Amino acid sequence: FLSSDPSAIVEHTKKVMYLEDDDIAHIHEGSLNIHRLKKADGSSNVRTIQTLELELQEIMKGKFDHFMQKEIFEQPESVVNTMRGRLDVANKTVTLGGLRSYISTIRRCRRIIFIACGTSYHSCMAVRGIFEELAEIPIAVELASDFLDRQAPVFRDDTCVFVSQSGETADSLMALRYCLERGALTVGIVNVVGSSISLLTHCGVHVNAGPEIGVASTKAYTSQFIAMVMFALSLSEDRASKQKRREEIIEGLSHISDQIKDILTQDQAIKELCAKTFKNQKSLLLLGRGSQFSTALEGALKIKEISYLHCEAVMSGELKHGVLALVDENLPIIMILTRDEIFTKSLNAYQQVVARSGKPIVICNPNDEEFSASQAQKIEIPKTVDALQGILNVIPLQLIAYWLAVGEGLNVDFPRNLAKSVTVE
Repeated sequence: FLSSDPSAIVEHTKKVMYLEDDDIAHIHEGSLNIHRLKKADGSSNVRTIQTLELELQEIMKGKFDHFMQKEIFEQPESVVNTMRGRLDVANKTVTLGGLRSYISTIRRCRRIIFIACGTSYHSCMAVRGIFEELAEIPIAVELASDFLDRQAPVFRDDTCVFVSQSGETADSLMALRYCLERGALTVGIVNVVGSSISLLTHCGVHVNAGPEIGVASTKAYTSQFIAMVMFALSLSEDRASKQKRREEIIEGLSHISDQIKDILTQDQAIKELCAKTFKNQKSLLLLGRGSQFSTALEGALKIKEISYLHCEAVMSGELKHGVLALVDENLPIIMILTRDEIFTKSLNAYQQVVARSGKPIVICNPNDEEFSASQAQKIEIPKTVDALQGILNVIPLQLIAYWLAVGEGLNVDFPRNLAKSVTVE
């Protein structure tokens, strides 16, 4: 069997061999020979056979209609798996074994550059603020393709963090090699053990979300988010001034699984909302501000990916700079308006939309009286610490994307023109 992802062949065999760059596998009459395209000094063409720890039931749908639906509903467990053995709530500590030897070097670095594509890029955007706050290190977030196109400067005292579900994303791998050539410290945050990014980086974190089969990433996003928050908590462990904030976030992480379960009970209500509000629509706006802009970007991507409905994520602060011209009583608009330090600014965008006869769907905290039933439809989301609110806010957007696609009779798990592991540029 030949595959770019081990989950594709686990029902046939658990014995796998990973090829390295420049390997050529020659299969003839039942025998396999490995040849090297480039013969480097000391390089071997012997590859070990490894046993997958993947179980077949992990990649079966079970009681669900689609893999994506199953993976959305697995998130209460997958976020716990990401934290298991790492987060000690009682002692308010975080231990990331894969980073232990390098954490002091990262604390002294010139800047941290997050490099990713697609959903992984959005998870990096989501945690940028908390990294800046806790680590007090300059943070850059880059799309791997754009980073390569610009040949962006990278220095030896930079730390470059590569985030990928599969660990095989072509653009991210090319950016990784680019950074290695320039002597930067590299960190991998991946979901697949033994993937190229995990092997090539100096250190890293396995997000432990479990196999993700649906092309549209759901549980990997929330697990990446949590893994990177724990990374930020580790970096700030030696800062006395940040201890209260760290404890607040760790306490929030301890409740996140139960809060996701609470949101998932609204599944049928969201299904009905989709059928009523989005039928025959051609376009949709999704508004967020601050860290919730990354949530809007991720929600818009999910909706585009699987329902084929055009959806644009807009920073609420940019509404008056052109986008407001689109708003009328017919345009469906989703606004992320959970309470945080910039809530009053976000509320201004809501008032602008309502003043122009818009009838937005509002993602807000429970019993928020700011939004009347006559002006908006509400999806109520439990309140958590602001740094983690994006984990909860993305769940209803995943469900909206899912039910929009199901309503159109589309192939939810394998949308047209897309692949799960993007192994080419």
